[in-house]
Amino acid sequence: MSADKTPHPNSGPPGKEDPLTNQPSGDPGRNGITRRGFLKGAGITAAGTALLDGVHAFNAEAAPVANQGVTILGPGAVPVTLNVNGKDHSIEIEPRTTLADSLRIQLGMTGTKIVCDRGSCSGCAVWLDKVPINSCSVLAIDAIGRRVMTIEGLSNDGTPHPLQVAFVKHDALQCGFCTPGMVMSCAALLEANPRPTERDVRHAIAGNLCRCGTYPRIFTATLEVAGTNRKA
Repeated sequence: MSADKTPHPNSGPPGKEDPLTNQPSGDPGRNGITRRGFLKGAGITAAGTALLDGVHAFNAEAAPVANQGVTILGPGAVPVTLNVNGKDHSIEIEPRTTLADSLRIQLGMTGTKIVCDRGSCSGCAVWLDKVPINSCSVLAIDAIGRRVMTIEGLSNDGTPHPLQVAFVKHDALQCGFCTPGMVMSCAALLEANPRPTERDVRHAIAGNLCRCGTYPRIFTATLEVAGTNRKA
């Protein structure tokens, strides 16, 4: 009988030995590493290293450009100047301080009320360049170089604003927590639109929350100051 010379299915064609593994080329050997796999892994490692070097180099070059003209403040207290109610006030605050806190604590203007402290009730509303904003959600440093108006600044030399008088006349307040923000929102409306309708008033205070439910009296007080009772 002649010997069966059929090659074993797992045996490959004879080839040259790999000098790195002392195994035939393409044979994974005992450690499972082939020459091809080794070279692919080395190439990926080299490419990854080059990519990381490129990223670090880019960041190093971009950092000076990104910081040009940028003033870095903090983390400790820093001196700033805020223009509040027509006057400049120099205070020291941490950059994380909200405008509401700086008004109440550093400047002692407690007419601005912090109610929800998350920008959902507008009890802390003040004007920033004549636009009502929630001061609990604005950093004080973002008000640098801008004009802040609080409920204290709405009166004229101690004389209440006509809207404040109308609020008292029509009993448009109860607990009073929302009142400063409500007055500031309605006063901003009258500044922009001296002849508003009730719908305009409703829109102006849509973000102001009155837990006591004095909205009808607020509408009446605001429309009286505007000299109109129109509802359309």
